[in-house]
This record gives sequence, structure tokens and C-alpha cells, in this order.
Amino acid sequence: MFLHIKDAEYLEGYKVEVAFSNGQQGIADLSEALSGPVFEPLKNQAMFSSFIVDNELETLVWPNGADLAPEYIFFQAFKNDSALQEQFRKWGYIS
Repeated sequence: MFLHIKDAEYLEGYKVEVAFSNGQQGIADLSEALSGPVFEPLKNQAMFSSFIVDNELETLVWPNGADLAPEYIFFQAFKNDSALQEQFRKWGYIS
């Protein structure tokens, strides 16, 4: 399954409402991704909320060069969906 992000809207905190290429839409809390040198600056919510959907990469990108895999964002949006657990295991997000 190849996923791409088609649209995204900042909500609050580290939450983003995201529309995916498979037609699903959900809310991803990306706070768990904000560690390490590239993502640390995104703890500043003003910086976090400045993302765009890059048309070439088809994912969220930030002005400091940070980006996240669409699959990771999908996982964060739907990690509690029992129907998707096998896919998340294949992607390595759960064991």
C-alpha cells in the first residue's frame, strides 16, 4: 500500500487533520515524533503549525527540512483501528 497525503490542516497542539490518497481522513497526533535534532524545533507549536503538504513528496514538510513518512502519519491517525493492525505490523510500527 503506497500512501500519500493529499491535504492537511493544523488543529491544535501537535494534531493535524489529514486526508490520504486512499480516501481516508483522520486526525494524527504527531507529538511522539518530536525528538531528535530535526524534529526538536517542532516542539515550538508555531513552528509545528507551519507545515505544508509538499506536492512532490506528498507528505508533510516543515521549513526546517523535517518531514514524516505518510505511513507514519497514517499509523498515528489510525493506530487504534483493529482492522489495520496487521498492516501496521508489516510496516514495523507495532510488534
